[in-house]
Amino acid sequence: MQYNKLGNTDIAVSQICLGTMTYGSDHSQEEAFAQMDFAVDQGINFLDGAEMYPIPTSAEYQGRNEEIIGHWLKTRGNRDQVVVATKVTGPGEMVSYIREDMGLDRRNIREAITNSLKRLHTDYIDLYQLHWPDRATNFFGQLNYTHQPEKDGASIQETLEVLKELVDEGLVRHFGLSNETAWGTMKCLQLADKFDLPRCVSVQNPFSLLNRTAEIALTEVLQREEVSLLPYSPLGFGVLSGKYLNDARPEGARITRHPTYARYFTEQGIKATQAYVELAKAHGLNPAVMALAWVNSRSYVDANIIGASNMAQLKDNIESANLVLSEELLAQIEAIHTQYPNPCP
Repeated sequence: MQYNKLGNTDIAVSQICLGTMTYGSDHSQEEAFAQMDFAVDQGINFLDGAEMYPIPTSAEYQGRNEEIIGHWLKTRGNRDQVVVATKVTGPGEMVSYIREDMGLDRRNIREAITNSLKRLHTDYIDLYQLHWPDRATNFFGQLNYTHQPEKDGASIQETLEVLKELVDEGLVRHFGLSNETAWGTMKCLQLADKFDLPRCVSVQNPFSLLNRTAEIALTEVLQREEVSLLPYSPLGFGVLSGKYLNDARPEGARITRHPTYARYFTEQGIKATQAYVELAKAHGLNPAVMALAWVNSRSYVDANIIGASNMAQLKDNIESANLVLSEELLAQIEAIHTQYPNPCP
């Protein structure tokens, strides 16, 4: 397993990060423990969760994700060997059951960190992330930015000031962004430098062969400012494995369980997926492993966040860390991207 520095910190994180957003809903505690045990045995030292998880988010299940991770850390006694990342939830009616008047202001962040630390059975969080911005902007597949300054929410400076308090108190080591734009990332960095506030060390955004929009502007910011990209949905909810082609819905698969997750089923997305799957098979590769290996190969990606419905998938996904794609294959991937650019943003 390869290890990379998280942003400009001294924290070394495994090339593969284990995403845990289904722990507590699709996955029982026993299943989650088995996945985490196996991942650690394979050299993974990085776990990613969120106070909002598991998904689909609901008042009934919210918080179980962190509780399961926390119970595992406690029973295994390995807290100092694992880099733990979690997230404070952004604003929105869909999550109003978590706290009244959701946002990234002092009250919300303080309450969120207190509850997360308790559920995780830990005194500190290695990477505390803002799950999505507290302003109206493009995320979760939204395109064509509409300027709505009246919906800005808490100021970025206020959010950073609260995060500084958490860092100074030893509750958080570093903080990161998620579902953030190039402008938002750069603004956070500018304010941090101007007012001696914590700099973000990572951005967790969707990134895959079906969605390379981060390359348009964000990855320049990340490389110039020494900030890590932590891709989520690197397989597009498993779509790039090819298992959903021809309208197939395998039993137990994520889209079979949650058919409303249609983000990666656009007409062009299906055509692109077919092309990538055929390319992988022509080279004798598992399509999912090829898709993950491509993400791993990007110089600005320091940890690729994978998830798996079962142990067989988990083994394949982790194996992607050992696959080096040839220059010929990379060129063929670029040709498909040119034909079907960002079909599922």
